[in-house]
Amino acid sequence: MGAALPLGAPVPRDGSLPGAVIEPTAPLSAYVHIPFCRVRCGYCDFNTYTAEELRGARREDYAGTLLREIDLASGVLSAHPRPLSTVFFGGGTPTLLPARDLAVILASLRDRFGIEPDAEVTVEANPDTVTPEVTEELAGAGVTRLSIGMQSAVPEVLRTLDRTHRPENVATAVRAARDSGLAVSVDLIYGAPDETLDHWRRSVEAALALETDHISAYALIVEEGTALERRIRRGELATPDDDLQAAMYEHADTAFEEAGYGWYEVSNWAKTPADRSRHNLAYWRGHDWWGFGPGAHSHVGGVRFWNVRHPAAYAQRLAAGDSPGAGLEVPDEEARLLERVMLRVRTVEGLPVSELAPQSRQAVAGLVANGLVDGREAVRGNLVLTRAGRLLADAVVRALTV
Repeated sequence: MGAALPLGAPVPRDGSLPGAVIEPTAPLSAYVHIPFCRVRCGYCDFNTYTAEELRGARREDYAGTLLREIDLASGVLSAHPRPLSTVFFGGGTPTLLPARDLAVILASLRDRFGIEPDAEVTVEANPDTVTPEVTEELAGAGVTRLSIGMQSAVPEVLRTLDRTHRPENVATAVRAARDSGLAVSVDLIYGAPDETLDHWRRSVEAALALETDHISAYALIVEEGTALERRIRRGELATPDDDLQAAMYEHADTAFEEAGYGWYEVSNWAKTPADRSRHNLAYWRGHDWWGFGPGAHSHVGGVRFWNVRHPAAYAQRLAAGDSPGAGLEVPDEEARLLERVMLRVRTVEGLPVSELAPQSRQAVAGLVANGLVDGREAVRGNLVLTRAGRLLADAVVRALTV
């Protein structure tokens, strides 16, 4: 059910934040966490719950509980209100909630905060939960984008990942979303145990055949404490191969580029700049967001805070009129610089070299010489990764932040 929450200072019962953060300094987004899943995928360490794990909480009460946090947040930020520029329903499986519940939540955000007329509103979805009726209701409520968890087109890879959807249902879900006027993204995962390069080629070809607006492709990470990690430790499954994952990434990047998709973040490609995920860009650019739901994290005005994890504890706090916040922290300038480098260096926009610490700027020439940073961009004063650099993004960040 996810990694433990970080430690931090207590959040006041009324949810109030340090005074400086109330002044709006950046666009504001909302992340809405829907923590429900039919089945727990073996690789997942997100804060999610199956029906058997929801002791003390009921899925049918969840929307009403979320409305209480929306009321609290709007009060905390009421001195300087900002309309939401993006909204993202993530999870878990948001479409396990009835579409009408998602519509009610979105309506409450619109009522309490306001939503910009051209806002991006995304809902993540399992292909098996998407029907024309669902997409029509979501579109009618103001949703603009559906992000579909495809992961793979190969049944044996899906079984390894404990994904239960039928591969053919991805195309059905894409068609329903398109017919309802929604933009569409699909998510892929590569590097599962025993997945071959041929398997991955089949998945890439299947994703491209859908002709969606956006594709994400993430390398599988074996998280400690997950069922997948335990199976690998017991020798039931092979450890993912780093070199094979690199070959898979290179194949995908080439195939996506040839099909007209441009990379704009290490794991994300879009047909046009307008098709990029504006919500994820808000994270990478360091904008403000309020995360609603159990275990959700927020960032407002340089202050980070996070909610209690279990839906029952979350509901109990809000029912008592208290903030569900579990802790908060105010990162110092060194921590903020590290985070800015980690996030911005992953994007096609890159990071101005002038924002690096003086000692870090000296590392740029070596990164260019090693083929990890684009030399022409570096001459212009901007640090942008090459494809090789994208494969070694963590190493680049370490070189820039020592």
